[in-house]
Amino acid sequence: MQSTFKISSLFFWSVFLGLSLFAEPQRPMPAAAAMDYVLQPSDLLNVQIFQEENLKRDVRVSQEYSITLPLIGKVDLKGKSLRQAEDLIRELYDRDYLVNPQVNVVVIEYAKRTVNVIGQVNQPGAVLFPQEQGLTLLDAIARAGGFSRLANRSQVRLTRTNADGKSDTYIINADDLIKSQSSNSWQLLANDIIFVPERIL
Repeated sequence: MQSTFKISSLFFWSVFLGLSLFAEPQRPMPAAAAMDYVLQPSDLLNVQIFQEENLKRDVRVSQEYSITLPLIGKVDLKGKSLRQAEDLIRELYDRDYLVNPQVNVVVIEYAKRTVNVIGQVNQPGAVLFPQEQGLTLLDAIARAGGFSRLANRSQVRLTRTNADGKSDTYIINADDLIKSQSSNSWQLLANDIIFVPERIL
């Protein structure tokens, strides 16, 4: 019985990865989840302070992860979620300029983030991250049309460039991810490269 369940699970994920390209677009994340989105360079933000119209600004996050706002100047947002950005801006205005300011920050234009999926997939090329959502290795392969029939799923290579410019390569057994249904494993970063090699017949 257990063996039958494993085979059924494997079949389900195989079909999913082969056909996900034709699935309906993903629905937007709930507001609470969107607030946990980690800000990226080139995101365009709308910053408003309640009853302070003169402080309202549309600002784009710089490549150094900062924005500049009236009175408080440069604000470092590296590694911060939308919720954390609101808290920081509120704290900076409250410190010297306003009394209990009510700050609202929304992303009005998300930076385009892509990963490259190459090798034995049905539609190799750049894959876009879906708006404020993250992207896993299996999701990216599904968006590239799924594995081709010649794919070596046990030797998928993920290459990632670190902040210091050095590259790390990881060998990932996608079949193990599929069998365990660990769809949240291997969260991708912008500019990651996924290579699916050809299996030896």
